[in-house]
Amino acid sequence: MNRTLVVLLVFGLASQDLFSQRITGDTTYKQPYRPQYHFSARANWINDPNGLVYYDGEYHLFYQYNPFGIHWGHMTWGHAISRDLVHWQELPPAIAEENSTMIFSGSCVVDKANTSGFGQDGRVPMVAIYTGAQPGNQSQHLAYSLDKGRSWIKYTGNPVIDLKQKDFRDPKVFWYEPAKHWVMIVSLPTDKKALFYKSSNLKDWTKASEFTAPDSPATIWECPDLVEVPVDGTMERKWVLLLSMGNNGPAGGSGMQYYVGRFNGSAFVNESKPGEVRFVDWGKDYYAAVTFNNLPRRGNRGAISISWMNNLQYANDIPTSPFRGAMSLPRELRLAKVPTPATHYELRQLPIQELKPLLSTSFQWTGTDVAQLNESILNNGLLGDTYCLQLELEATKTGVGVRVKKEEASKGKGDETVIGYDPSRQQVYVDRSRSGNVSFKKEFPGRFTAPLKPQNGRISLQIWVDRSSVEVFGNDGEVTLTNQIFPKPTSKGIEFFGEGLRSVLIRSVEPIWK
Repeated sequence: MNRTLVVLLVFGLASQDLFSQRITGDTTYKQPYRPQYHFSARANWINDPNGLVYYDGEYHLFYQYNPFGIHWGHMTWGHAISRDLVHWQELPPAIAEENSTMIFSGSCVVDKANTSGFGQDGRVPMVAIYTGAQPGNQSQHLAYSLDKGRSWIKYTGNPVIDLKQKDFRDPKVFWYEPAKHWVMIVSLPTDKKALFYKSSNLKDWTKASEFTAPDSPATIWECPDLVEVPVDGTMERKWVLLLSMGNNGPAGGSGMQYYVGRFNGSAFVNESKPGEVRFVDWGKDYYAAVTFNNLPRRGNRGAISISWMNNLQYANDIPTSPFRGAMSLPRELRLAKVPTPATHYELRQLPIQELKPLLSTSFQWTGTDVAQLNESILNNGLLGDTYCLQLELEATKTGVGVRVKKEEASKGKGDETVIGYDPSRQQVYVDRSRSGNVSFKKEFPGRFTAPLKPQNGRISLQIWVDRSSVEVFGNDGEVTLTNQIFPKPTSKGIEFFGEGLRSVLIRSVEPIWK
């Protein structure tokens, strides 16, 4: 069969016009709940990040997108680009729903050697590998771009893998250099299996192995990713398998878990302790995180991931308009080698260094008098909208922490999101029970915790507060908690509490939409 024939998608200038016509309403990025330094589309529904890839000076963020409305449906790949992973430019949608086939999640690679044959006249193809979703069947498809992702051509030989199954989705593809072949990891969600395939040309795939873990509490596995990650303080690298859980996440509803092990180009060998579930994030709103392909080499830097900041329990119901859905901050992923009780590896995550230019030092404090600290904050007018907090806590003292997005005139009954540490349970927590609008779904309000042991008697917390989210990183990324919040626009107070607070640094975060 001649598979060189192509069908050019109707994008380019025409798609730009259609895209502009679909975007209506207030798109100024100034809505009360509009994230100011997290990515969100100008309008309409978004969910899973897709096709994260770097090519020729640009970071590409594709994502599940509904061009026609604010709820899930008509899945298409939305598209944004950035030169610094911080400031994003939204482009017209990339790969469109067509002939009852929706474009579900997937990945993107830069085929430098033109193994696919899609390259023309010396132009290197970007190749997207995605799930084509039809009623009753999901299969894996290809599309390619010769103009840095601005227009896409669907491969006429699609699908490249079809198991004739209803649930078979979310391929992540990467180049495995030691064996010089492509690897695809793709999910059989309801079977909780990750399948591994190999290919020399991205078109013809051979099944190599599969992975499952009966001890996983998930109801389904989605959006798998396998990435090699450096181990801090060593020359060692290990493979991390990321899996999104459709339910039974640590805070209820959807979430993510991970395994650490070895990979030989064909099979993943799990080295995590049997029966021990390791969660990527302990908050309510961290799902479908995947890592970038083709990152430029910069020393021993870790992998970089982005997640959808939402939960399947209420994603269709959050009170935002004309947009619905946002992405997490990009995170650098590394591993720590932990010697006790038996030597094992644990994930560490921190916001990327590229965010630093957004920060300015606003206020710094050290001491023990929290009342004086709160008075200083009021006197300095530190009632910000978007900021980053760094706290050092003495872990043996009574419960200690901070109330953010606090309603100043509330007298204890208005908006507030509480982030703190409970020394008796050795837990860091985020309580959004009174964080603002919590009534749109019963699963939204709550208090969410993560285990965190002191380091030399101290706990450090890095807290990123945006208009509608709080991301917490405990003890240099040992645990993270990501949660959405929807406070009143006037709820901007910051109030510290507890006897164990020892230092505070408050830095404002500049908006990325200017």
